[in-house]
Amino acid sequence: MSALLDGLAVNPAAPADLLLRLLREEYESAWYVLASRRASFPEQVTAAIVTHPHPRVRGALARNPFVDPEVRGLLVDDPEWLVRARLVGRPDRTRPVRPLPDWVIDRMLTTYDHDFLSELLVSRQIPFRLRRSYGSHPMASIRQMATGMWTLLSEDERVALLRDPHPRVRASAESMLETDDAEAMERQLGPLPVPRNHGTALILVNYRLSRTVVDWLLRDPHPDNAWVLAHNHSTPPDVVAGLLAHPDPKVRLELARRAHLAPALVEALARDLDPRVRTAISLRPELTEDERAAIDYTVNADEEFGPVEHHAVAAPDPAVSAGYARSRHPLLRRRAAQDPALPAELVAQLARDDDLGVRVLLAHNHPAPPPALLLRGYLEQRGSARDLLTEHPRFPVAGLGARFADADAPDERRLAVLDPGLASGTADRLTRDPDPAIRAGAARHPRLPGGRLLALLDDEELGEHAAANPALPVTVMRGLLTSTAESSDKR
Repeated sequence: MSALLDGLAVNPAAPADLLLRLLREEYESAWYVLASRRASFPEQVTAAIVTHPHPRVRGALARNPFVDPEVRGLLVDDPEWLVRARLVGRPDRTRPVRPLPDWVIDRMLTTYDHDFLSELLVSRQIPFRLRRSYGSHPMASIRQMATGMWTLLSEDERVALLRDPHPRVRASAESMLETDDAEAMERQLGPLPVPRNHGTALILVNYRLSRTVVDWLLRDPHPDNAWVLAHNHSTPPDVVAGLLAHPDPKVRLELARRAHLAPALVEALARDLDPRVRTAISLRPELTEDERAAIDYTVNADEEFGPVEHHAVAAPDPAVSAGYARSRHPLLRRRAAQDPALPAELVAQLARDDDLGVRVLLAHNHPAPPPALLLRGYLEQRGSARDLLTEHPRFPVAGLGARFADADAPDERRLAVLDPGLASGTADRLTRDPDPAIRAGAARHPRLPGGRLLALLDDEELGEHAAANPALPVTVMRGLLTSTAESSDKR
């Protein structure tokens, strides 16, 4: 019976009083599904979950990836540390995370301890625009966090942090200023050779290096040194040039990705034996379209294309995106396709693009993709993100039943059960489909004949999905609750 309770817990037509009953002790097996898998709750049910005496219920809501983040945020002051820990963590690794409301994040920043905040910072639940504002926050500890975005700050913002009234903020800003001071970094590393750990690796890879340290890296036999020098922005030009013939293609690939590279090195790497290196060179901004076209680059059509968490990163430059959209290079057009602010004219252009990655990335990332593009993207894409396209509000569901119910491919027949106008007989037939996902979708379809729906409640496999069907009469829902409670009492 627990499977039936799980189905009732997510049934969109379940009335509030029934959901409140599910929160009682005798229905404990349904607590997790109720709190963590529903996309919305009646107001009184939300209140009951947020104040539920058992932290497992509140913790399940904290990790719910479907519900509005504003609802999750109601748990920000929960008395149980485990609930708060689940709130700061990413809700679901398989879905794009949505940002928490500003008021929730500010409450966390001003009341949570360091470990919780560390988890919050990597959860991608903080909007980039909010992080950019930390330099002017009234709390010194949050202004100190702004120094972690040093390279993204304006000169005025850096000066303000260097002159901050709080000594910890000033010290943090000064330490960031020193990352561009080779002598300061050499002192921080200490006597050579330096031990290899997280702290020294951070300096060697990202901060300005003195010639003494660079020469030591050239002499030291550590296998990662060449890559470090290829990556570090401060590596002297003569050392960069000397890495051109390095036997490890990962080193040459890192050279190709450097922000600044001499034209002669660009020209040489454009002829590299490794296609990844040539492809990286072909994307350099200083090249003309003809120069890109002359490079033998490769385009991978088997990548895992999906949505980008746009709120967590800086917005693309509209002019750059427009240039990418008009490029002859498909990998640059793919970059443009990820810009949610791309104007309608360019959206229409990229929706007709001959590159699968361009079309699918546009479908996943633009707020208003053409409905036909969403369907085409689902049919053409392979990978874990394709099902997210069917959840887009513009996905064209009308008529899918007639078009796909008899398709040979199971992933196409699955589209049929998305059609709200699916014929009742077809829904009945699809509950017997060889594919389990199609059977489950058909069992949840509101056009499923009533007799078949009630019969499926006794089906070991499909009972849970039948209980989640919004067409299930409320009297039957209540009866399932009563029989489950009676069964529990007998045990």
